[in-house]
Amino acid sequence: MLDTALAARVSPETLRKIESGRVATPAFPTIAAIAAVLGLSLDAVWAEINRTDGAEEIDGTGGTGGVDGAEATGPPRRVPEPLAS
Repeated sequence: MLDTALAARVSPETLRKIESGRVATPAFPTIAAIAAVLGLSLDAVWAEINRTDGAEEIDGTGGTGGVDGAEATGPPRRVPEPLAS
C-alpha cells in the first residue's frame, strides 16, 4: 500500500481511509492518480462503482480490486447518477 500511495502522491493514511470507506467522497484527482498507478482506466473504475448485477469485479480475480491485495471492508458504495442537463 505504501508504494501505491507514494506513486500516486497521496499519503498512505489517505489511501487507507479511501480503501476502508472512511473518506466518503475522495477528490477526483486523487482517484485518478490512484487508478493510474494501479493501471485502471477511469471508465473501469466508474463501471465498478455503478455495478448493479453480479458481474465480475474490476480486477477480474473475484476480489474487489483492493490495493496490494487488501480487500476493502464494508458494503460497496454507490455513486448517484449524474443529473441530466
